[in-house]
Amino acid sequence: MNNYDIVVVGGGSAGLAAAIEANKNGIEKVLLIERDIELGGILLQCIHNGFGLKVFKEELTGPEYAERFVNELKDMGIEFKLNTLVTKINPDKTVEYANAEEGFIQIQAKAIILTMGCYERSAGAINIPGNRPSGILTAGTAQKYLNIDGYLVGKRVFILGSGDIGLIMARRMTLEGAKVLGVAELQPYSGGLTRNIVQCLEDYDIPLYLSHTVSKIVGDSKLEKIVVSKVDGFTPIPGTEMEFEVDALLLSIGLIPENGLSEAAGILIDNRTKGAIVNESYETSVEGIFACGNVLHVHDLVDFVTAESRRAGVAAAKYIKNELIKGKSFETKPLKGINYIVPNKVNIDNLDDKLELFMRVDAVYKDVVINVYGDGTLIKTMKKKHLAPAEMESVKLKVSEISNIKDCIEIEVLV
Repeated sequence: MNNYDIVVVGGGSAGLAAAIEANKNGIEKVLLIERDIELGGILLQCIHNGFGLKVFKEELTGPEYAERFVNELKDMGIEFKLNTLVTKINPDKTVEYANAEEGFIQIQAKAIILTMGCYERSAGAINIPGNRPSGILTAGTAQKYLNIDGYLVGKRVFILGSGDIGLIMARRMTLEGAKVLGVAELQPYSGGLTRNIVQCLEDYDIPLYLSHTVSKIVGDSKLEKIVVSKVDGFTPIPGTEMEFEVDALLLSIGLIPENGLSEAAGILIDNRTKGAIVNESYETSVEGIFACGNVLHVHDLVDFVTAESRRAGVAAAKYIKNELIKGKSFETKPLKGINYIVPNKVNIDNLDDKLELFMRVDAVYKDVVINVYGDGTLIKTMKKKHLAPAEMESVKLKVSEISNIKDCIEIEVLV
């Protein structure tokens, strides 16, 4: 059985950054395993620009962003495997994988970093009356067909859900000559970034129907039309129906961290994020197994994925060198207005100078205050003009501000 110091599962933006950072911190025997034919992950099909503004201080396309990390990984001589599927991760940090060249292989790692990313909710996750004809697919699948395979999935298109991939595809389909008839969003607010609403919908006069959903699908073998209705909560309102003749319906109805391997390894999962419960070092409930990027919680910017994954790579390197301190941790707890907080636990002895907490709110708020409490005592207040579930927020706390906390940090939105 081959032995490695660190095995990274997933070769997208998170896996690349984590592997590189672990190597930079003195860990030479690193293996990165990717199931696809190329490194880079979802970035390879994101040919629009807007990536790298924080990491590189310049605007790049997704493939350009990925290429910089792929080249760095190769220049550093970090071992990687393509077309290789990890089939099982065990609590003793043995990793089982399979590929066409080697067959079924088991290897031993001292530490594992999970970076499997996330997957899109499909039509099976929602109950729309009607058949399941061809022409209904996720926005990410449509993006791959168009940007990688050069195949336009439809000429008259409607999009359900206002996630960022759906918004970006509304613009992309329009630029390729399709007619995007509209975007329906079940919630009374958009699920995507404000800049994407402006640049992808408003700039192309594509209507956004908030508090609407697709209430019926019409078509037998091929999609013919859809019915869109206004909703009261989650229930379509009779008499508000609008018909659209379409040949493609793209679904942008949410992303879910891909944690089948994590759960099989006995890693505890957060019900809110659907990702692993982690501490300040991004270590999961199974010692020596770390998680970062979209497999931990869904990010809105790849730059944030890179920053988080670099921290996980550093922490995994410290674990290998026995530099992570075991001790009592306090918890982080979301209060009113906060959907979740990452990390879930904090051991202050492993912090250098500050703690950064990431969170998402549960609704759209304007002119509010975020309060941070340590063991019930207010330790930080931040005024916010605008908060939205689509935009991840962060709070930075100096070690000196949290040095006396014993039980928990709590965060709330004060309206």
